[in-house]
Amino acid sequence: MEKIDAKILIVDDDQDVLLAAKLFLKQHFNIVHTEKEPDNLRNLLAVENYDVILLDMNFSKDATSGKEGFHWLNVILEIDPAAVVIFITGYGDIELAVQGIKQGATNFLLKPWENKKLLATITANLKVRESKKELENLRSRQKVLMADQDQSYVDIIGTSSAMNQVLASVQKVAKTDANILILGENGTGKELVARAIHKASNRSNEVFISVDLGAISESLFESELFGFKKGAFTDAKEDRAGRFEAANKGTIFLDEIGNLSLSLQSKLLSVLQNRKVVRLGTNKEIPIDVRLVCATNMPLYQMVNDNKFRQDLLYRINTVEVNVPPLRERLEDLPDLIDHFLKIYSKKYNQPTRRVSPSTMKRLEKHNWPGNIRELQHAVERAVIMSESNVLEPHDFFLSQMDDNKPADITTPSMNLEETEKMLIRKVIDKHGGNISKAAKELGLTRASLYRRLEKYGI
Repeated sequence: MEKIDAKILIVDDDQDVLLAAKLFLKQHFNIVHTEKEPDNLRNLLAVENYDVILLDMNFSKDATSGKEGFHWLNVILEIDPAAVVIFITGYGDIELAVQGIKQGATNFLLKPWENKKLLATITANLKVRESKKELENLRSRQKVLMADQDQSYVDIIGTSSAMNQVLASVQKVAKTDANILILGENGTGKELVARAIHKASNRSNEVFISVDLGAISESLFESELFGFKKGAFTDAKEDRAGRFEAANKGTIFLDEIGNLSLSLQSKLLSVLQNRKVVRLGTNKEIPIDVRLVCATNMPLYQMVNDNKFRQDLLYRINTVEVNVPPLRERLEDLPDLIDHFLKIYSKKYNQPTRRVSPSTMKRLEKHNWPGNIRELQHAVERAVIMSESNVLEPHDFFLSQMDDNKPADITTPSMNLEETEKMLIRKVIDKHGGNISKAAKELGLTRASLYRRLEKYGI
């Protein structure tokens, strides 16, 4: 008979009880420890994570109050909130055992017990342990995510008139539940604006779920966003909630919404209209309560005219529009942004705090910044890594050649958006010798998004 991979601890002052329980349980579980002195619990729990702890309610001679059991129960749960504790008690102490369950015990077992009953109780409570551990992990991850969100997205940097308009819009719309569409070029910080809206909203204590629609294939769209039931498809080995369910009560941010096909637009519209999702493999509707924020760098209104984007979906997602300006239209923010990134990367790479020379600042102000803030961030990071001086000069910055003196290189006679994007992609890929990862990074795209554009333009 194969043993169950679990660690069991039995705490009782009766040596005979400990011996009998251990002899029996060792036949069924990999590790079984016994302890006569509850004072040793702290030391034991400091070095081992037990899946189930069997705890006697009374240790002092003739004691029947159960106070000792409650005390040690609290000690155990303080050390390990996910601990599964089964009280061992006599028939006359059932009421005390029930009280113990209210205080955090998982179950109780009557003395003397039958071995089958002992085994069944422990086995059943192993599942409780797994559930508790998952819950604790989720809570821990949520704390980390919230801390990371607070740390990484405290402020939007910029005092230019263009950014002041963005910040004013954020303050106006944040406290409402209006659907928001954020428009702007790649790398301008659209997700940063979305997080700022969430943080200033009435849902700020709930989750912020970001979804890159450009990175989700058409075949995975429904399972990723709406969830699925076990067995719905080959790899569906368990029930799983989708992104909309995960964002319930919070904010869901749908980035690159302009990349959705018409069929997927229709499915998304249905969910937004009904405020319900249906997991793949079921017919059950699950109500959702989310704040919707979308973003794109694509010309949605032109796409509506070209029948590439549903007009009713556009009206659904753009109750309020926020336009994030490109870096070339807010160059007065350049010094603050550079200073911000210099501090980050000087600390990250354990370098002395760097500064840029006046000539460097003039050079950077002349650059067209096709990749916007993301391009600036990468340029500063590289300069910090490569420069051996505390003062950064123009040659420390590796900037793309599509700027300043060559405006014709980034435009076409007709100024057609698709032709311009196609030409820009060709130039960046050529610049990096066909390296897709580097090209995508400079363009401010994911690899998946760049591949889609390559396929679209036949490059």
